[in-house]
Amino acid sequence: MVSKVFRTVKVLGLSLALLLGARVEARAQAAAGAGANDAQIQVDLNKALDNKKFKDVKAAVQNGIVTLTGTVNIYADKDDADRRAHHRKNVKGVENEIVVSGPVVDDVQLRNKLAQKLAYDRVGYGTTAFNSFTIGVQDGVVTLGGIAYGPTDKDSALSLVANYPGVKDLVDNIEVAPVSPMDDRIRLAEARAIYGAPQLNKYAIDPAKPIRITVVNGNVTLSGVVDNQGDKDVANIRANGVSGVFKVINNLQVAGAAEK
Repeated sequence: MVSKVFRTVKVLGLSLALLLGARVEARAQAAAGAGANDAQIQVDLNKALDNKKFKDVKAAVQNGIVTLTGTVNIYADKDDADRRAHHRKNVKGVENEIVVSGPVVDDVQLRNKLAQKLAYDRVGYGTTAFNSFTIGVQDGVVTLGGIAYGPTDKDSALSLVANYPGVKDLVDNIEVAPVSPMDDRIRLAEARAIYGAPQLNKYAIDPAKPIRITVVNGNVTLSGVVDNQGDKDVANIRANGVSGVFKVINNLQVAGAAEK
């Protein structure tokens, strides 16, 4: 009976040893495979980042995780390096620790410059009045919000900010208005109604300073700056007169009141 127990224990011990040995071997093979992948990823990364804008960027790879360090001149280059790293085969993740070392710009000044640039972005494409963006800047970190008429308008705004000197990081909170034939009809009808008013036609002269009209599921929001309360009231009346509109939110600011 005792010998049978010993034999059983011996068999179990042998099975356990074989199982542990198999696991150790599997781990060793996985580590070897990961090492080979890391080496290949490093080669691919070196090629992908072989550009003068990345001359001060370094990339390290461990177990498929890429760590990017160093400096670039503008945020767009940091984002580009991140994208290139993510697109390499067998990369499991990217830690982007690149620092944007371009000029330091005062937050208020940076916001004003970006607002001016965004105001004229995509002028001539017919969608400027249907975009309404918000800009926040803190310690060089820019947060973009608001509503874009379409993906192209959003991408253009993000690209403009990402390439502007002084931007250290970029947070994208922009929403894209859903595709809707009904909303498109309302947009055009609102534009005709508002800009068709003799009192409001002046806001169409400068394409970068329109009364902005955003429409989402039949809900209209007016934004921008008008010269006086009368213009704001007329815009509100005209906007509410368009058929098919569920609600109008009048966020127009009066120039004098906005400066207080």
